[in-house]
Amino acid sequence: MRRFLRPGHDPVRERLKRDLFQFNKTVEHGFPHQPSALGYSPCLRLMAIGTRSGAIKLYGAPGVEFMGLHEENNTVMQIHFIPDQCQLVTLLDDNSLHLWSLKQHGGASELREEHRFTLKGPPGSPPSATQITAVLPHSSREVLYLGTESGNIFVVELPSFRVLEDRTITPEAVLQRVPEDYCNRRSCELVEALREHPKNPDQILIGYSRGLIFLWDLQNNKVTHLFLGTQQLENLHWQRDGSKFVSCHYDGSYTQWPVSSDNRQPEPLENLVPYGPFPCKAISKIYWQTTKNGLPYIIFQGGMPRASYGDRHSISVVHGSQQTAFDFTSRVIDFFIIFSSEPTAEFDDPSAMVVLAEEELVVIDLKTAGWPAVHPPYLASLHCSAITCSHHVSNIPLKLWERIISAGSKQNIHYSNMPWPIDGGTSIAPDPPQRDLLLTGHEDGTVRFWDASGVCLHLLYKLSTVRVFLTDADPNDNMNTLGEDEWPPLRKVGTFDPYSDDPRLGIQKIYLCKYSGYLAVAGTAGQVLVMELNDEDAEHVVDHAEADLLQDQEGYRWKGHEKLKTRDGPVRFEAGFQPFVLVQCQPPAVVTSLALHSEWKLVAFGTSHGFGLFDHQQKRLVFVKCTLHPSDQLALEGPLSRVKSLKKSLRQSFRRIRRSRVSSRKRRGGSGNASEVQEANAKFDQDTLQEMELAPVQRKIEARSAEDSFTGFVRTLYFADTFLRDSSRHCPSLWAGTNGGTVYAFCLRVPPAERRMDEPVRAEQAKEIQLMHRAPVVGILVLDGHSTPLPEPLEVAHDLSKSPDMQGSHQLLVVSEEQFKVFTLPKVSSKLKLKLTALEGCRVRKVTVANFSSCKTDDYSENDLAVLTNLGDIQIISLPFLKLQIRYPCIRKEDVSGIASCVFTKYGQGFYLISPSEFERFSLSTKWLVEPRCIVDMPEVTSNNHVRPKSGMENTARKSRGSGRSSGGCGEDERKSGRLMEHALLNDESE
Repeated sequence: MRRFLRPGHDPVRERLKRDLFQFNKTVEHGFPHQPSALGYSPCLRLMAIGTRSGAIKLYGAPGVEFMGLHEENNTVMQIHFIPDQCQLVTLLDDNSLHLWSLKQHGGASELREEHRFTLKGPPGSPPSATQITAVLPHSSREVLYLGTESGNIFVVELPSFRVLEDRTITPEAVLQRVPEDYCNRRSCELVEALREHPKNPDQILIGYSRGLIFLWDLQNNKVTHLFLGTQQLENLHWQRDGSKFVSCHYDGSYTQWPVSSDNRQPEPLENLVPYGPFPCKAISKIYWQTTKNGLPYIIFQGGMPRASYGDRHSISVVHGSQQTAFDFTSRVIDFFIIFSSEPTAEFDDPSAMVVLAEEELVVIDLKTAGWPAVHPPYLASLHCSAITCSHHVSNIPLKLWERIISAGSKQNIHYSNMPWPIDGGTSIAPDPPQRDLLLTGHEDGTVRFWDASGVCLHLLYKLSTVRVFLTDADPNDNMNTLGEDEWPPLRKVGTFDPYSDDPRLGIQKIYLCKYSGYLAVAGTAGQVLVMELNDEDAEHVVDHAEADLLQDQEGYRWKGHEKLKTRDGPVRFEAGFQPFVLVQCQPPAVVTSLALHSEWKLVAFGTSHGFGLFDHQQKRLVFVKCTLHPSDQLALEGPLSRVKSLKKSLRQSFRRIRRSRVSSRKRRGGSGNASEVQEANAKFDQDTLQEMELAPVQRKIEARSAEDSFTGFVRTLYFADTFLRDSSRHCPSLWAGTNGGTVYAFCLRVPPAERRMDEPVRAEQAKEIQLMHRAPVVGILVLDGHSTPLPEPLEVAHDLSKSPDMQGSHQLLVVSEEQFKVFTLPKVSSKLKLKLTALEGCRVRKVTVANFSSCKTDDYSENDLAVLTNLGDIQIISLPFLKLQIRYPCIRKEDVSGIASCVFTKYGQGFYLISPSEFERFSLSTKWLVEPRCIVDMPEVTSNNHVRPKSGMENTARKSRGSGRSSGGCGEDERKSGRLMEHALLNDESE
């Protein structure tokens, strides 16, 4: 049988791969991109958010999440839950209706689209005749009432979406009750609002845009009450007992109307313009909530004076003498009030206001004095300032975790202590096996620490680096301070603030040591801050040091931005991570790589000009190394001013291809006369233009010129205790890889602990490796004598890893964009090579070592390389033999920002940005899988329409989308197709 097996095919290994590897996109963290609609079910206590891309997301208690995607990818305009059912209806901008249900399938619940429907008018009728403007799910759960632009109200049966034509309410039927003088002045126009009577389900309130309002009797098909409004109508709201309702209008006013049996055409009780008398913006939505103390809550959106506050996005809350206009930093999409939904309750007693803004979700506690905001456990506004980098740390020690939470809790003293009010369902996902942190760097100079252990990405702590520097904004400014007599009483709420005081503050690299609590943060203007965790507020001076990366070079002039100015004297820092030293790179270019070794108390940093090493214990610069090539002029222009020349790019492309062609002719030994050469060159130039169009998909490995721009760009830095000089003594070392395919290795002499403060750290360059193809080096790794990656600093000291094998020979793995290559140490002779770039033009973008455990047994795990390419594929490559194990399509190759933002975890998971505000989480492991699983109590309705919980329990399924998520168990392997990659043993072969 062995004769019939494919070369390299091992059945045992194939079974093991199925036990180790499985690709799943599991959950989306953050805030939905471009939200467009909001819905809420008081019965289920679930909230639904629709987006412009056709996604619909349901949220309940922390960990309870569902997601669906309309095939049409049209904007979701409205969301309505069917009363007392696990069903909801969505209206899209193509005028289609969709019925969704939470149903049990295979022992788990999932959100499914049941039916879709488009309302059609009679032949020849205009589109406005059936353009839906208002939707009312009736409490009978049997029909929908659909208001249209033409003024008609259609009745549609559920769940079949069959139109009940005999029950259609036409404008002609309602206009019979309207006085002639009113009817002559205005027509009904479109249906603006439909509201069911809270006490009588046989009556609905119909509001037309021109201000006309009717109470319609469904049993007798007639108008019972007529309300003649004089202003353009925006919305309607019933009071709880059904004796009154409130209408809000385009001119910024609202009107209270009585509903009594003896007055069929009542006059309004009151008409108010809250922020008059000057012209005001429309009030687009209003609530009138009753309370036990008799003072109602009047809550409305808009209504601000047009001239002075026309650009504000506000919602006002009025309760007796208290009035606050909550001012949001982005447009308000919709909002709802959480109040008592018990049918027997006499009052509304509102507890919270939930506001969906364009860039964040804000919840206001209406029970606590001052109406503070509630800290959300999910739907975090990740992009409150644009994300510039991210860093994941697995398995955080409990002590460090508690100290970070303690520091964060001191920042949240202004938040309400109210439990999260949207608490439908119960999460039954297993407790996370470990504590994980996701750190995000932002454009405004902040670093946010997120709890990434489970389904909910929850903010633990926010660190700001701004206090170290002098900026235009005063950090003590409080935007929420209001004068006692200020009117309107505006109050800023929310965290979204996309504007940075200075783009140089942007965070570019983060490195956290979870064992020592040291944190290194590097920024756009060459600043490197080293911090340590302090549980108390402190005031101290931040030490400064400069690293001149061009000290040995002449004739260079930096054309980019200046360095940030620092504050003189002591600076006060709040509890948490506090900087104690600042290293300023000169020129102040973007820091492109960062490494921290907390055991040796060293931090390494790199820019487009070179790299340096700093001793943060002695606060002394150890050395700097300039990697700038004489032709690297672009590296001196800076990221904020650089505009790359198209002409220069084309010229370099022609030179590279011409050199390749000339060198190939030399190898063939061909010679000819001048005319033949000219003819060949002309044909070559013509072919080059055609070839350049196909370059992205046909590029092969070509030797790059040292004259290409940014060859000195330092891409990666790596600390290792290994054999660098000879095979008998190992020593600390620092490795650096550049954009030009060069690897530098430095031997370090770190004094022992007892003399650490007395003797300086010394460094000496020991090796310099130049890859022949000059591709950028994106990763460096040293394997010990057992071919295992070296442990992290202090990992062995904390008994969390075995000591590395220092008896056998070590190996050096250099990962460039185009190939993987293993060298022996200390001789640095080539041992093994794996070429990645083939006809597809594939290049490595991200690489990390991940540990994969078998789902069948706890006794087996292995370390492999997780690799992300520029095509959006993820490949798993074995160590140390560099064999491709499996390949998964993960990110669209056109999604350049998504690929650039990807970060892998230590245990085979990953995150990448699918929008500026959302991380997609994925897993490559069969064992490490974080996904929503929950129980939803299904409501059961009795004959008198009272709701009681159903005894059955359901589990939510893994959310699925059109991208084809795998939901199979351990061992499922649906993606075995992979790009063939050359794998060769090299002894003395040169690259």
